[in-house]
Amino acid sequence: MKIVVLERGTVGADVSVDLLSRYGELIAYENTLPEEIPERVADADIIVANKRPINEKTIGGADKVKLVCQFATGYDNIDIDYCRKRNIAVVNVSNYSTDAVVQHTFALTFYLLEHLRFYDDYVKSGEYSRQSRFSYFDRVYTELSGKTWGIIGMGNIGRSVAKAAEAFGCRVIRYSTSGSKREEAWAEADLDTILKESDILSLHCPLNDQTRYLIDAAALKKMKKTAILINVARGAVVNNADLAEALEAGTIAAAGLDVMEQEPIAEENPLMRIKDSDRLIITPHMAWASLEARRRVVEEAGLNIEAFLKGECRNRIV
Repeated sequence: MKIVVLERGTVGADVSVDLLSRYGELIAYENTLPEEIPERVADADIIVANKRPINEKTIGGADKVKLVCQFATGYDNIDIDYCRKRNIAVVNVSNYSTDAVVQHTFALTFYLLEHLRFYDDYVKSGEYSRQSRFSYFDRVYTELSGKTWGIIGMGNIGRSVAKAAEAFGCRVIRYSTSGSKREEAWAEADLDTILKESDILSLHCPLNDQTRYLIDAAALKKMKKTAILINVARGAVVNNADLAEALEAGTIAAAGLDVMEQEPIAEENPLMRIKDSDRLIITPHMAWASLEARRRVVEEAGLNIEAFLKGECRNRIV
């Protein structure tokens, strides 16, 4: 059994993938360009991927492949219909990064809500040393308690964010992009309502035809001028150009982003114009990437492979 890891680097050099060798001959590439995939998987039985495209063009010549295993929850890089047609199993890893993403969601929120960059710069600039009073009131921050927190995407992460937001005293409302009517502890709202009423709006939905550019110029104009937008879902859920214009015009107060339309972020992305960290903080797609989560995703991928080899159905997409 030959196992080919296409993007070993996506879990970090500080996390070992050697445990996958329990299940066969392991070949791990630090990174693989799309055009390199056909040659590298030509005789693979199992392909471990993350972001690279898995479709007829890239694996059409891999006659032996039986399983595609994701080092991730999302699988929009995989042509599911093609894999189904070829009877290739596809598995992902769910819930491995929930704690990390929830933590990062609140880190972005508090950074913006409490103007932490401004206060830190104020002290370190020496201005605080030169003022006469012990505190500083010229840049106001408000409490999270009593705010309305809107959530788009109520999977494991969305529900965990909802629980944490409630613990901070927020009223939580939710919107389903799929239209599903699941029983939840939090009030359901339509898109217009969640845009208009949210003080904090956090995105935790998958990227698909229903969610691409869900947050565009029209949506942003419906939000409160005091609202904070947090995107830890997928970059293209938010139209980056429209968001840049909204932030520059003061349409909303601020945004915290961990994901971009193109990753790494393109230098020409309009959001790169905004240098005011009181209005915009961008982190490099690392909300999911705590050390614990990266170790967990490798361990879970190994368990997925083990289950497949035993004929068991674990985290199967196809």
